[in-house]
Amino acid sequence: MIDGPDRLAAFPIDAEVVPQLVMTKAADGVEVHNQLFVPKDLRPGEKRPAIVFVHGGPVRQMLLGYHYMHFYHIAYAVNQWLASRGYVVMSVNYRSGIGYGKSFRTAPNTGGRGNAEYQDVVAGGTYLQSRPDVDPNRVGIWGLSYGGLLTAEALARNSDIFVAGVDLAGVHIYGNAQDTTSLAFRSSAVGAINGWKSPVFLEQGDDDRNVDFAQMVGLVDLLRARGVYYELTVIPDDVHESLIHSRWIDIFSRSSDFLHRFVWERQTPPMMTTNGSK
Repeated sequence: MIDGPDRLAAFPIDAEVVPQLVMTKAADGVEVHNQLFVPKDLRPGEKRPAIVFVHGGPVRQMLLGYHYMHFYHIAYAVNQWLASRGYVVMSVNYRSGIGYGKSFRTAPNTGGRGNAEYQDVVAGGTYLQSRPDVDPNRVGIWGLSYGGLLTAEALARNSDIFVAGVDLAGVHIYGNAQDTTSLAFRSSAVGAINGWKSPVFLEQGDDDRNVDFAQMVGLVDLLRARGVYYELTVIPDDVHESLIHSRWIDIFSRSSDFLHRFVWERQTPPMMTTNGSK
């Protein structure tokens, strides 16, 4: 193991790309700041698969470099890793995040009041589809916590854009499940569950203190009932963001394998019965 001052010198900085600031505009005119990671080995005329990343919070902001918070430091590294594996990656700083003024942070109709921030995610997905170096039929999405919420929204509302996703400890329902007419319910992924067609990788610790584990149980029941393909990893006695490094390695290895199969290779997922078996 390398330790001390030699550790930084051994870190493969030359394998990383310099992320680019890219602006997109949502359907309602809101401008959004994004970071774009373009693979170094991309050849002229080539079309690559792409991945959207959505941060959690939502009171967060991704940066054009390594983050000062633990999970987002990891997430930035994962986005670099995905780019090194050949994906064009876009990290979306959607509305209700920090760093772009109070009106952006307190934007109306977000969350259970209309999920307006999801428009910013769609804008990121459609921007990637419009790029000459992206295959518009191979765009995926991933995120944790509120990012998992938005990943679930994307798969429920726009399986036509997002062909697969990785939802880590996401929120899937606002409000009361028995009141399906409420704005809160209709603002949630569960409120659009009948549109969910794309395969999804799901993960959560069953001792999550931030997002009730029942959110995952309820979503899996709904996906099973509709025959939607999912893969589920439950980590016993773990919390919202694992404190054990080896578990992150396992989660991202599984996630990468899933994205490779269903985004990169665009495999047809196995048929699933209503009891969740293949």
